[in-house]
Amino acid sequence: MTAHRILSWTPAAVVFDCDGTLMDTERHWVDARDAVLREYGHAPAPGFSEQARGLHYTACGRLMADSLGRPELADELTTSLLDRFRRLVAAHPTTMPGAPELVRSAAQFAPLAVASNCPLEVVESCLDVAGLRRFFDHIVVPDATTRPKPHPDVYLTAARLCGVEPARALAVEDSPCGVRAAAAAGLRVIGVGPRPAAPETEMADWWVHSLEEPAVQGWAGARIPAQGSGPGATGNGRP
Repeated sequence: MTAHRILSWTPAAVVFDCDGTLMDTERHWVDARDAVLREYGHAPAPGFSEQARGLHYTACGRLMADSLGRPELADELTTSLLDRFRRLVAAHPTTMPGAPELVRSAAQFAPLAVASNCPLEVVESCLDVAGLRRFFDHIVVPDATTRPKPHPDVYLTAARLCGVEPARALAVEDSPCGVRAAAAAGLRVIGVGPRPAAPETEMADWWVHSLEEPAVQGWAGARIPAQGSGPGATGNGRP
């Protein structure tokens, strides 16, 4: 990893993942997957949660169906998974430590976007509840022409919508799946959370345990224009 590529640099745009990066919702995916599998009389195999982490929910439904040995149930499991996840998020919306502060700082020096594998309405609902929606110029999720992570599409689209080349944008990601997507798109990457024992660790320029770390917050704070002349000075609801 090359942390100096972040610490000595001011990105022209910052693109955040949502689940597990901005919002503490990864645990809801785990609980939803486990509950649905139990309904079918199946306990998740060791390592299943890490294998499923960051996948698009349709891919996760297929993975669950394969684990049951019932691939024909993929659509049914996907529907059940998403329904249970939405109910858990609605009941327990919580931001990740340090995420709101980093968003508010970053919005003062660069346009912001979200690139997520979640459905658009789930991402928007989470950000609304957290009071963060107004800071983001764009929210990009998979659709008929935009492939989900680990493909690079959502990050390429987010950079384009922010008006910058991917190499001038920063991704903030918590999952190996997301890190692969951002790195493949050509963005520099801050990885956050427990360091995975996977090649994706080396794809991130800087890996931190939490966005709450003083080094992260200090880096963002140091990029804010001294006299409020940056991108966040006017428009888009930013301070």
